[in-house]
Amino acid sequence: MFNINQKPPIYDPEAVQPMRDELTYVGFEELLTPEKAKEVFSGNQDKTIFLVINSVCGCAAGSARPAATLALQHSVIPDKFVTAFAGQDRDAVDFIRENILDDYPPSSPSMALIKNGKVIYFLPRHRIEGRYAEEIAEELTKVFEQHCSNNGPSIPKEKYDKLVNAKSCGSKIPLA
Repeated sequence: MFNINQKPPIYDPEAVQPMRDELTYVGFEELLTPEKAKEVFSGNQDKTIFLVINSVCGCAAGSARPAATLALQHSVIPDKFVTAFAGQDRDAVDFIRENILDDYPPSSPSMALIKNGKVIYFLPRHRIEGRYAEEIAEELTKVFEQHCSNNGPSIPKEKYDKLVNAKSCGSKIPLA
């Protein structure tokens, strides 16, 4: 099932799948391995990349995912959107934290806008907790307007309106 050199997931993969699906539904690409993360971040120079470090934490991730998906309904969006799941894609997240987010303490969930391998915006967990998704999405869209030029939305409104946000609390997610 897992490569012996790979860290196994902490949480039951089936239990967190809805939290993954929430982001991939609107066009996020999953970075499941360090190799994939390296490929994405080294091969997209002069492109804006929106990174979401996904998490099971109900108090913050329950606002982070809906905020990220809502922000991508804006008329101006990043060129690419990627995600890695803390506690699941552990090697990929370690690579991202060591090579992309190295100036920031580990935070999950968190979001970043990256261009030319440099973080130009970072939203850590402590600035997500206690906020509504709409507030966070408004902040993100302002950042997108300032730094991005790709036309949005990421998916048609009719499709977005069918999105179901995951509501599970991380404390109830079984360990793998």
